[in-house]
Amino acid sequence: MTDDAMTATLTPPAPSDFEGRREFGRAARVATPRTSHATWEPPEDRIDPVTLLEEQATSRVADLVPIRHGRMMVSPFTFYRGAALLMAADLARTPSSGLIVQLCGDAHLSNFGLFASAERHLVFDINDFDETHPGPFEWDLKRLVASLEIAGRYRGFADEERRAINLAAARGYRERMLRAAESGVLEAWYDHLDVDRVQTWLQSEREEERAEKRQIKNFEAVVAKARTRDSMQAFSKLVSTEDGRMRIIADAPLIVPVEDLFPDGIGAQDTVSGMQAILAGYRSTLITANHPLAEFSYVHMARKVVGVGSVGTRAWIVLMRGRDEQDPLFLQAKEAQASVLERFLQPCEYENQGERVVRGQRLMQGSSDIFLGWQRVRGEGDVERDFYMRQLRDWKGSLDAEKVVPRGMMLYARICGETLARAHARAGDRVEIAAYLGKSDVFDEAMADFAALYADQNDADYAAFIAAIDSGRLEALQGL
Repeated sequence: MTDDAMTATLTPPAPSDFEGRREFGRAARVATPRTSHATWEPPEDRIDPVTLLEEQATSRVADLVPIRHGRMMVSPFTFYRGAALLMAADLARTPSSGLIVQLCGDAHLSNFGLFASAERHLVFDINDFDETHPGPFEWDLKRLVASLEIAGRYRGFADEERRAINLAAARGYRERMLRAAESGVLEAWYDHLDVDRVQTWLQSEREEERAEKRQIKNFEAVVAKARTRDSMQAFSKLVSTEDGRMRIIADAPLIVPVEDLFPDGIGAQDTVSGMQAILAGYRSTLITANHPLAEFSYVHMARKVVGVGSVGTRAWIVLMRGRDEQDPLFLQAKEAQASVLERFLQPCEYENQGERVVRGQRLMQGSSDIFLGWQRVRGEGDVERDFYMRQLRDWKGSLDAEKVVPRGMMLYARICGETLARAHARAGDRVEIAAYLGKSDVFDEAMADFAALYADQNDADYAAFIAAIDSGRLEALQGL
């Protein structure tokens, strides 16, 4: 009997049976030993990574795909950011704990950061859920720890420094999950990490000489910058006034106003009408009926290229007007395609992929954007597409992986590991997972071992990707 089959034969206990849940987690550990997660060896029938990227490109805007490839070319780390599908295919071939949570699906280090909570507090949490889908909890952690190993290699960190960083992430996850399992139900559910707690923690690390003064200053600078990245900052950077009307500033090909995409005017009007339909319809998916969105009116929209992995999916920024022009709101409407995890796990339970993203985010985040919602619209080519909506730039900030030093990366890794554990504690069974992880460092070591092996795989895939560009098989546009 395979490990997965053995896990599947276990009968999950009732949520109120805490001891039964602990026994279930321990039994899963027997079925799939923690040390089994340490290995990675590509199977002989592994799918060609370039073929997967080509396949993924077929559902995207064709003239934006070269920009995506250009961004992935920069380094093995930026390639990894765009290679969530490749890793999902590989994770499906690894041992499974059988302990299912709502996965982020793309939990690399750059998808964590600061943003404003609904209560207007600055919090640290996961901030990207395009690939969210139920699956084994370790898939997210493997993606996180491997991203740290890959980033550490790119920064030139020594072997022992990278190992310590990877262990910090896994240990942070395990120890936070153990605490969640021992906490009261509501305490575990509402647990979150705000900026004040991070600053207090960094100061205590400083007193114990585990953090440098410049690391604290760097964090404070990120916080200060995040607080400036609100709707007014976006407004001043992205909007001009033409003939007395507010318009989004063109910066082709990264930001293209809707009228520039359709010079004939006909397609532009259809697209605007489609967006207005989204804005009207998506209100029913918001968390409250009496929502501030009702007080805003549509002004203008533009296509915007975002991220690395998302480049090529249809993404719009929408300028809205409240009381007057000094009361703006920027929304982002982003196409939601099927999660890269879905083909390797169970089918999506939602008819609308935008709903999948929003419900996954609401479940995993301690506090989510009040403008999160979803809608389906018929657009170009008379094709129905799913979108989710969110506010653009609301006190957002993140680590600059290009500048961080090893000690700073270690602290960041620990914070990310703990943050992922908080999300999984809400989106899965914290008691079962904690029992599976245990109090020793066996699982931590397995994650660090896997990260090193998978970073080798990423290097090989990156080389194949670059070769495909050099040969003309793939087209890339750099510098954008």
